[in-house]
Amino acid sequence: MESWKNIDKSYLNKGIDNFRKSMILVVGDIMLDRFIWGNVSRISPEAPVPVVEVEHETAMLGGATNVVNNLVSLGGNVVMCGVVGDDPTGTEIISRLDELNVDTGGIAIELDRPTSVKTRIIAHDQQVVRYDREKKIPLKPKTTKGILDFIHEKKGHLSAIIVSDYGKGVISRQLMDGLKTIASDCDFPVTVDPNVKNFPLYKDVTVITPNHNQAGEIAGLEIINEQDLQKVGKKLLNNKKCKALLITRGKDGMTLFEQENRVTHIKSIARKVYDVTGAGDTVIATLTLGIAGGLDIKSASYLSNLAAGIVVGEVGTSTVKIDSLKELFNSHF
Repeated sequence: MESWKNIDKSYLNKGIDNFRKSMILVVGDIMLDRFIWGNVSRISPEAPVPVVEVEHETAMLGGATNVVNNLVSLGGNVVMCGVVGDDPTGTEIISRLDELNVDTGGIAIELDRPTSVKTRIIAHDQQVVRYDREKKIPLKPKTTKGILDFIHEKKGHLSAIIVSDYGKGVISRQLMDGLKTIASDCDFPVTVDPNVKNFPLYKDVTVITPNHNQAGEIAGLEIINEQDLQKVGKKLLNNKKCKALLITRGKDGMTLFEQENRVTHIKSIARKVYDVTGAGDTVIATLTLGIAGGLDIKSASYLSNLAAGIVVGEVGTSTVKIDSLKELFNSHF
């Protein structure tokens, strides 16, 4: 594994300080994460399932809006693009984003599409079941065009674009082709937290961040050992023609593949992994802020690894505050 001793401390600190100067546009699938918290003391007499005695409920920004939440928590300025339904959940999400001072002008409303909601039932800090309310349908072409027109108007103020793809219909070839044109005009990075089914759409972006299961599925090879990882990483990097591929590997950390056969293994700093919910959102947010803040991709990947180590130690979708990231970073030297 690559050693932290090889990283320039002042260089990374400067990159973190630049987070507040960045304007990041997030485009992707908007959803709300609901959590029902309780305890289990018996099995139902009606079926062999636990009976959860509910104590309280919470709701948090989810999907692409959890990426936004992470960006704001880390000090970034954010513009959000996506779609919600004409329903109370959509109104709630926009209201929450407004409270975070996020520019919500790129959020469209489609009348025949419900706002996506993921509901998780948690008992004794363990997820019992999750149920989803959503429609996985492509956006109307005019909706996608409206989003691209909005991004075109904003492009002069942007530092980077994040594509947060949960496979709910926002990300399409029309959208990615439009983003590629805009990004090439302005020369800013485009990073992608991918969905397996849409992987063919991500060519020529800056960085793609699949987890190891996604990477293996896309490449058609199960990652069992280091040799498999190397084959998968190099294959995907070459096929997508991107600058880098960052494969997240849970307790095994991350592996960064860059052009010219440069491979960097980054050891996880998480002491315990309680919940990986939202960890990918934290990774893409921190990585993108780092790149937008002037760091090279390798250094930005180190920061995203630190941030991920914080959130997986929490139960439920979580974010990282910039002060917590700095404190953890400085403790490694």
